[in-house]
Amino acid sequence: MAKEGDAPRKKVTIKKLHQMREAGTPIAMLTAYDYPTARACEAYGVDMTLVGDSLAQVCLGYDSTTRLTLDEMLYHCKAVARGSKTPFLLADMPFGSYQAGADDAVRNAVRLVQEGGMEALKLEGGEEIVELVRRMTRVGIPVMAHVGLLPQRHTSCSGYRVQGKDAASAASVLRAAQALEDAGAFAIVLEAIPSKLGEYITRQLSIPTIGIGAGPGTSGQVLVWDDMMGTWNGHKAKFVRRFAEAKTAHKSGVTGYVEAVRQRSFPDESESYCIDDGEWEAFLRMQN
Repeated sequence: MAKEGDAPRKKVTIKKLHQMREAGTPIAMLTAYDYPTARACEAYGVDMTLVGDSLAQVCLGYDSTTRLTLDEMLYHCKAVARGSKTPFLLADMPFGSYQAGADDAVRNAVRLVQEGGMEALKLEGGEEIVELVRRMTRVGIPVMAHVGLLPQRHTSCSGYRVQGKDAASAASVLRAAQALEDAGAFAIVLEAIPSKLGEYITRQLSIPTIGIGAGPGTSGQVLVWDDMMGTWNGHKAKFVRRFAEAKTAHKSGVTGYVEAVRQRSFPDESESYCIDDGEWEAFLRMQN
């Protein structure tokens, strides 16, 4: 956490992220969906700010990330970009924005960079998106890959299931990660895989790995803001740790406010504006 008098942090770049990996310095990535959370990422030492498609559930009330539209993602990207300047800034490409073909994907990616202010984009998928990753990186759009559990495919996978738990599945995750690195991905998210596999893949790759439910042996970690802050009311995954209990503070604040309004104890005189007695008397005479 930055302290008063500390020198301003330098902008985090892809080069910096690779240097952190080489030095063995863990990378801290956190999601943000609006200006206030983006400012928190800026102020408190986060290395990478991700505008995650998890905003579909935690901010917009959808039942799945697949409901999120490109225009909705753009709206939130703009807000985050205004608040998070030092961390490396990237966004998930929403479901449907890159599946129709490379031309469509590049067009949508350019919008997220130009209009949304993003520096890179994250795509879910394995070997089937290799050519798309290669195409995007060739035209100068940095791509973070995402393998293992793929939330955008939860329906076809019959739920959110841990991947790589048998030898064949583990080999498939490794093969996908290697193919995506070869295609030009600058980093890769490993989600919901055994910790041994997360550490093994990290050793096999020359790009940073960011784990979410992949154990402590990856190059860094990512959590959803609302999971980390304890404000999410939905399912708590095994890999989630509550680093704060903001939900308790929210409850205390809102119930306290409602009670004070009901009792007319808020606002009190110290929280109200005054008018000079003479001016008030003059006002009252004007009403006669």
